Amino acid sequence: MANVIKLHKGLEINLKGKAKETKILTLASKEYGIVPGNFVGVTPKVVVKEGSHVLAGEALFVNKACEDVKFASPVSGTVSAVLRGDRRKVLCVKIQADEQQEAKDFGCKDMKTLDADSVKQALLEAGLFGYIDQLPYAISTTPDTVPSGIYISALRDKPLAGDFEFELQGNENAFQTGITALSKIAPVTLGIGAKQSAQALTGTQNAEVYVFDGPCPAGNVGVQINNIAPLAKNETVWTVDPTAVVFFGRLFLTGKVDLRRTIAIAGSQVTEPAYTEVLVGTPLADILADRLVKKEHVRIINGNPLTGHVSDLNGYLGAHTSEVTVIPEGDDTHEMFGWIMPRTKEFSTSRSYFSWLLGKKREYDLDARIKGGERHMIMSGEYDKVFPIDIFPEYLIKAIIAGDIDKQEQLGIYEVSPEDFALAEFVDSSKLPLQQIVRQGLDTLRKENA
Repeated sequence: MANVIKLHKGLEINLKGKAKETKILTLASKEYGIVPGNFVGVTPKVVVKEGSHVLAGEALFVNKACEDVKFASPVSGTVSAVLRGDRRKVLCVKIQADEQQEAKDFGCKDMKTLDADSVKQALLEAGLFGYIDQLPYAISTTPDTVPSGIYISALRDKPLAGDFEFELQGNENAFQTGITALSKIAPVTLGIGAKQSAQALTGTQNAEVYVFDGPCPAGNVGVQINNIAPLAKNETVWTVDPTAVVFFGRLFLTGKVDLRRTIAIAGSQVTEPAYTEVLVGTPLADILADRLVKKEHVRIINGNPLTGHVSDLNGYLGAHTSEVTVIPEGDDTHEMFGWIMPRTKEFSTSRSYFSWLLGKKREYDLDARIKGGERHMIMSGEYDKVFPIDIFPEYLIKAIIAGDIDKQEQLGIYEVSPEDFALAEFVDSSKLPLQQIVRQGLDTLRKENA
């Protein structure tokens, strides 16, 4: 029987436009783009040239700090462009897709004959190892790290997030194979939600299953780790997105890299919110073609509204993105006496508006406005109400802003990732970019400890 952990701190934000559990067709794209910035902590070194031909599964770039870590092309085709920014930073590698797709064959693997080293080597050769992250630092890991455990969260509970249980349908065998492969390296822990009932999750083999019952962010892998086995000093754990587990399983079953994933197209500015199956790197213009209520005054988000990245129709589906959401920008909204109106359609955590009288199940059509400027940090305790990790979040943020490394370590910075502060950022009266602040703090510590 699975272990059950009940969480009380958090916040459910019920936004309009949640994807219905139906699949719509997205046609194959002519061009795909892989963005190295999706792999946090990786300094990319491009190993292909414009005009060269690659097969699906062949490397486009490697991690300069550990060149064994490659990053695979999702399709076969011709490298059409390598876009660079300031100081020649690699922004995107584009591939013009072949009409007839070919994939590099890495050979099927027998799980019974594999050990930890052979699993790592298979993932490295196929350009999939970089999909594994680590704590501390919340970055893409390298094969020289020795994890005490591998944690996977199959619970996606952020606003408008895609449901992994729906994505799992038809991929059960690949998911179990991926779990089994990872268990060769270190003990695997799978976190699921109390409402998830798929046998492929509740009956997962070669992993210890924990059920998390509580509001968002119970699905954050960092929250789950903190409630199962808090990170000790000098300890490293790996974290893997459940879709990446499916990628790994497909590799071992078929010998080929298959980066297809089922994502949610959601938000109030989408005509028919639903799911679609696309490849990593698919242009957002193709995903959202003829599916927008309007093309102006909207915010396109590569991800969910809390932790996703602001994008546009020129962007490409991120490597770890399970949904594309579109919400109103709010830049065309003009309210007279807006600050003093009762606001029955706005969401408030403090009952500042009358909307709380209309019930918790109401859907809100929130826009992207911050509604106020950045100001001095207020020690109000509001972070604690939505922060189910056993640290002092406000004091940690202050230590990061002050640059006090010793204090950051004492306050548990190694246990957190930026997404853990997404809800705190949402409720923050000071309007501080908390996720950005935490990311900067983690990057500074990684450089200091290098």
